[in-house]
Amino acid sequence: MRNLEKQLELFSSEQAEQRFVSSDSNNIAPEDKAFHEWYRFVLSFPPHLVRRYLSEFELGVESRVLDPFCGTGTTLVEAKLRGFAGVGLEANAFPFFASSVKVDWSLNPDDLLDAAWGVADEAKVCLRQQGIDDTQTIGNPRDVELRTLDPAAERLLIANSISPFPLHKTLVLLECLKSHEGKRYYGHALLALGKALVSSISNLRFGPEVGVGKQKPDVPVIASWLNEITRIVEDLRTVQGMAFPEIFVRCADARTVAKVLEPLSIDAVITSPPYPNEKDYTRTTRLESVLLGFYNDRAELRHLKQGLVRSNTRNIYKADDDDRWVQNISEIQNLADEIEQRRIALGKTSGFERLYARLTRLYFGGMAKHLAGLRSVLRPGARLAYVVGDQASYFRVMIRTGQLLALVAKQEGYEVERIDLFRTRFATATKQDLREEVVVLRWPG
Repeated sequence: MRNLEKQLELFSSEQAEQRFVSSDSNNIAPEDKAFHEWYRFVLSFPPHLVRRYLSEFELGVESRVLDPFCGTGTTLVEAKLRGFAGVGLEANAFPFFASSVKVDWSLNPDDLLDAAWGVADEAKVCLRQQGIDDTQTIGNPRDVELRTLDPAAERLLIANSISPFPLHKTLVLLECLKSHEGKRYYGHALLALGKALVSSISNLRFGPEVGVGKQKPDVPVIASWLNEITRIVEDLRTVQGMAFPEIFVRCADARTVAKVLEPLSIDAVITSPPYPNEKDYTRTTRLESVLLGFYNDRAELRHLKQGLVRSNTRNIYKADDDDRWVQNISEIQNLADEIEQRRIALGKTSGFERLYARLTRLYFGGMAKHLAGLRSVLRPGARLAYVVGDQASYFRVMIRTGQLLALVAKQEGYEVERIDLFRTRFATATKQDLREEVVVLRWPG
């Protein structure tokens, strides 16, 4: 283990340093926005990174690509564009939905556009009956009783993430749209509303974390939605009449890959799993998930979180036992012990701080469980690329995620080819440059 760790440090600090680093390494190029921009995590890894490994892995026309943490579908869209069949797994309900829609290009774009204008007209009529003209952002007429969410659903939202009047108009539009549920175009239209919510209608702002920015008392909701519809329609028109391989997306826990995929069916894996960074990934999509009905109360949210690799203290549960998968990896045990010792030394006693050490073991244990289950679906010689980032969130104890993930992979029988440096990012809390790396593996079979 010690020799492997030294080898990985060499790759990380010398060879990989020359490979990737550039100031715009995580930006999405204008020519890459088609399909990707239907809906995309703000901090998603970029399409050009996926293309690099699709090319390097020298896949054939019959090859099949897997993203077991597919999020909003970056790997899947790129695989489809380049003629590879693929499959994605995602346990978070709204990103799963987004990925499923983003790889569905068989819809007639004119059908979507015609339907959207029809829904828009319905919504405008409903609003005008209340004395509201959505084209004029003049605020709420005093005599209108605004629609609101069910209290159980509202409690799930980040406070002030959407102002009352834009929420009212969104719920009116959504009611009109839901009367078309089951139609071929419905999913694309619903995704466009999800994108409009986070990009134009809400008060959300996105940085390292999702937060609330300047309040918007009024927004042209219908026009914002139609702008996103137009984006989808224009992209669909570019591929009309073209044939592409099939991409499947499953709503599934990445730790149970073998339950949903056929044995010996995958030639390549390109993915970015969660990092152990105390970030609740469900918060990033909370507004659109709740408003569009993907979960409605804390019980449903809890059930969803139980299907995710543990990466933050808000989704640890008493029965969790993924840590048993890494109990023999001394580097992970020592890291968790260091975090706990730092907590004690600093006198930190809050509930979530007391969970940091356990979370570290659970995170890497969950990744070990994932890699163990993945073995049966990989063909011999399959290549894998895992994009992960170092973290120093827990009392400034550095977590070398890439190196530790490589140790986990080695334990599970994978060959560690190298660790590439993707980019560095400056952490304002710790005043450190943190590395985001790509752990490149091979499954010998």
